[in-house]
Amino acid sequence: MALKIGIVGLPNVGKSTLFNALTRTKSAEAQNYPFCTIDPNIGVVEVPDHRMDKLSETSGSEKTIPTAIEFVDIAGLVKGASAGEGLGNKFLANIRECDAIGHVIRLFNDPNITHVHGDVDPRVDREVIESELILADLQTAEKRLDKALSEAKSGNKDKKLYAELVQRIVGEFNSGTLASDMGLELEEKELIKDLHLLTIKPHLYIINLHEDEVGNIDKSKYAAALGVENHDKIVPICAKVEEDLADFEEAEAEEYLKELGLKQTGLNNLIRSAYNTLGLITFFTSGPMETRAWTVNEGHFAPQAAGRIHTDFEKGFIKAEVTPWDIFAEAGGEHGAKEKGKTRLEGKEYEVKDGDVMHFKFSN
Repeated sequence: MALKIGIVGLPNVGKSTLFNALTRTKSAEAQNYPFCTIDPNIGVVEVPDHRMDKLSETSGSEKTIPTAIEFVDIAGLVKGASAGEGLGNKFLANIRECDAIGHVIRLFNDPNITHVHGDVDPRVDREVIESELILADLQTAEKRLDKALSEAKSGNKDKKLYAELVQRIVGEFNSGTLASDMGLELEEKELIKDLHLLTIKPHLYIINLHEDEVGNIDKSKYAAALGVENHDKIVPICAKVEEDLADFEEAEAEEYLKELGLKQTGLNNLIRSAYNTLGLITFFTSGPMETRAWTVNEGHFAPQAAGRIHTDFEKGFIKAEVTPWDIFAEAGGEHGAKEKGKTRLEGKEYEVKDGDVMHFKFSN
């Protein structure tokens, strides 16, 4: 399954332009008026990884299959969306299953592009959207609370604990707290998975800049402008630059990025930030038939990685042959790595490392 990122933001902040550029499509209408996106737009993007290309070349693979990210772009939210303002918040249901929320916030000034509040104020924009997400979650939690309290009357200990937890969460939402800031324990998060809360998901703040600003990035400055403490959640990007890049050949794109003082595209920057925020890493399988990238959580063990390929691999896991990707490439592939003693046999307690090339042994 592809990693899913839900794109939210106010109208006219560049959401649809960014979506079109990232997904190399024109499926999201991008015009200078609010609510030009009505139905949710979905686009799947292959995750670029130079390691995979090198491994494919080394193994002489017939196919090269990268991992993917799915972007879901919904209609712009406005203040009062939870009460039906604008297009309301009915489209939020489309991003409840997403792994993370990408909040696009406009920092560029352009008198030709209308701002829904008149002035460009990134902190206010962030607070408006987060307030609407909290109110949407509050509605969900309140609706579930009525049923939970009724079920708790049975005297069942688990149902009583669940009802108390939802009641506490409702109180926190009423105080304007994001679920991610409530200090919930891992067990508590598991208990309320059925609520599919938006504000419990990891958030990335995608700062839409003017093209003249993207070559001189100071994340801490933008974090301060937004009132966000963790500047690692800040992803500076220029939707206009990404839009231009979509029409360039690879060599032209590299030259254009160089002129702007950028080392990589905004898409690559966003993907890297999403992986870091979600604690994800990549391992590979590589041979003559195919080289393929797989995504797992940091800290997962070899059997769990095997299960990403097929559940039978995890159930019948015996051992994993593991070679770091660069050593695999330097040795000329699987055979060379084994001959040089660079491939290790690892068991069930092996913690997968980013860039591992793995071959699993399992019993049927």
